[in-house]
Amino acid sequence: QVQLVESGGGLVQPGGSLKLSCAASGRIFSDYAMGWYRQALGKQRELVARIIRGGSIDSGDSVKGRFTISRDNAKNTVYLQINSLKPEDTAVYYCNARNYPYDYWGQGTQVTVSS
Repeated sequence: QVQLVESGGGLVQPGGSLKLSCAASGRIFSDYAMGWYRQALGKQRELVARIIRGGSIDSGDSVKGRFTISRDNAKNTVYLQINSLKPEDTAVYYCNARNYPYDYWGQGTQVTVSS
């Protein structure tokens, strides 16, 4: 079992930045691919960025160049630095830990981009 707790969301103006954190506990963190997904109101959940065990990163097209994912295995934490925020980035951001067949989700953290 893996428990994921996200933090760092909030209200930010367009063009601003936030850094989300996801603290993991339970099974060996480094064995898991870690990712961030988001779900806007009325829309499907979509990939923001994920980082696999080997360090390769996969990002959604809408966030490339603005969002950066990183992980600190010593702290069992994955981060998402989000820059140049746009109103369309408003969503609940979820942390995910995956090591087939296991798939875990955090409770989500709200990011609202508005002036």
